[in-house]
Amino acid sequence: MQFKINKVAIIHAKRAARKYLHNEFRDKLSQAKISVQLCALALLFAIIASLVIILFRLILLWAEQYLLSDTNTISSTLSDWRSYLPLMGAALIWLLSLIGSKRYRRMGIAYVLHRFKLHYGKVPLQSAPGQFSQALIALMTNFSVGKEGPAIHLGAVSASVMAEKFSLPDNSVRIMCASGIAAGIAAIFNAPLAAVLFVFEVIVREYKIHYFFPIMLSAICGAVSSQLAFGNIHEYELINVIRIPLDHYPILLIGGVVLGCVAALFNFSLLNVTAKGQNWPLIYRLLIAAVITTSIGLVMPQALGSGDFAIHEAISEHPSLLFLIGLLLAKMLATVAAIGFGIPGGIIDPLYGIGNLVGAILAIISSLLFPSIAPYIGLYTVIGMTAMMGVCLSAPLAALVALLELTNDAAIILPAMFVTIPAYLIAYQGFNTNSIFLKQLDIMGLGYKVAPLNQGLQNKGVRVLMDRRFVIVNDDDELLLEVLKRAEGRPVLVRNSEGQIEMLRLEMQSFEDSTTLSRHPMPGLPDSATLNEAYEALVAKRSGEVYIYRLSPNSPNHQKVVGVISWTNLLQEIRSGQI
Repeated sequence: MQFKINKVAIIHAKRAARKYLHNEFRDKLSQAKISVQLCALALLFAIIASLVIILFRLILLWAEQYLLSDTNTISSTLSDWRSYLPLMGAALIWLLSLIGSKRYRRMGIAYVLHRFKLHYGKVPLQSAPGQFSQALIALMTNFSVGKEGPAIHLGAVSASVMAEKFSLPDNSVRIMCASGIAAGIAAIFNAPLAAVLFVFEVIVREYKIHYFFPIMLSAICGAVSSQLAFGNIHEYELINVIRIPLDHYPILLIGGVVLGCVAALFNFSLLNVTAKGQNWPLIYRLLIAAVITTSIGLVMPQALGSGDFAIHEAISEHPSLLFLIGLLLAKMLATVAAIGFGIPGGIIDPLYGIGNLVGAILAIISSLLFPSIAPYIGLYTVIGMTAMMGVCLSAPLAALVALLELTNDAAIILPAMFVTIPAYLIAYQGFNTNSIFLKQLDIMGLGYKVAPLNQGLQNKGVRVLMDRRFVIVNDDDELLLEVLKRAEGRPVLVRNSEGQIEMLRLEMQSFEDSTTLSRHPMPGLPDSATLNEAYEALVAKRSGEVYIYRLSPNSPNHQKVVGVISWTNLLQEIRSGQI
């Protein structure tokens, strides 16, 4: 008998310990602070995101062995079936879009940014198959799109879905989403630091220390995964970069002005095409993009693909100036057509191709006037890539570090910074240019703006502030007054006959010296919500309370009340300056 009693006590103690650890774990994640738990989860989810991206790259490499692998295999003849790959790709993308739900057709970096800002980074899992398959087809069939678009989307989906499966607080789901994006970019480019900076400059758009370590760990995981699968390869390491003398910097300044004009022209063209085609049927948009891409491929096949073919031509020995100018125009047209009309894929790789060509053209023209510039064409091409990405995406620091990692040469840092500044100022002040992703969101009617107060409140979960010292009773009018007296200032909640939660208060009557018992309905929030949801629930009346509940895994419809947040406590948290 004693043994049975001890055994039951041990079971209850284990359950209590697990419950305590679970609650403490969720309390840690609800805080806007760095924690070991947050870093461990980010690393776990980053492994999953990296594996998805590695699979994507392996399938793409396998397909390229049978289609196009270098500039020598690009066909520009009417008789070769590969000349019509874009038309085949458009048809396949359209058929796949018919299979999936219209609700999950949106994809790409702009869509992920929208979900990150307004939905805590919760990207629907149902959007992943379409992004994976359609982006593969677009890349295989030589549309002028990049690999980073699907990498960012798939990384965000992988991490955010896993975070929701673990029932993490919403503020932590957003951090996991950002971490998955960093893992995806690092796994594609083998550029971990650039991945971290891109996430902060383009996606998060604010710097928080508790974001930094999970994102950095995830980027490391993505880069290590890439190196294990493909080797420690720096994609543009073969570009010959020579340190430029200081007396060449006036020419670089002129180059910065030109690059700013080209970037502004590209952004203007792309966003105008996107706006005009926004309401057209998908099949029309895909067909137009395919016809334009196919036509360009028949005349100038080096303009097709993500940008590698164009870069190969720009850094080849003694390239023709007229040919490079024609290739630049063709590459810009192919990219605007593909991305503007909705071909799934990224934009960074095509921007690298365009920037590389602009840099090479500037170097050749400058060398006609100043022959001493001829040995530095490689550096000019890399500077052009840096400026185009930095200006078009409004991410100059990420662009600089990305090219530093991709070339594995620090000689680009000073001249690239020197060129990017005038290019950015010319584009943004002279031509009123904006980030491509933000303007795409405006065109699509998707929100991304969050007020600073709400943004600060979103960084903390409700478990941080909720009062756990409450009393909850069932509806019994005879006992409620007695319970309220014995509560000693603690919130008293009543579950009425319909299962709704009400707040019990003792109120003084102004016209007579007496008190009455009043009951007020309370809104409820799950314990995964953030303080922003509590604020939105109470701000209209600027008074009252919300109750916090946890759903039982065994009975999803049963709400277990775990805390209470009052407007007074929420206001004190806001005024404390920690939001």
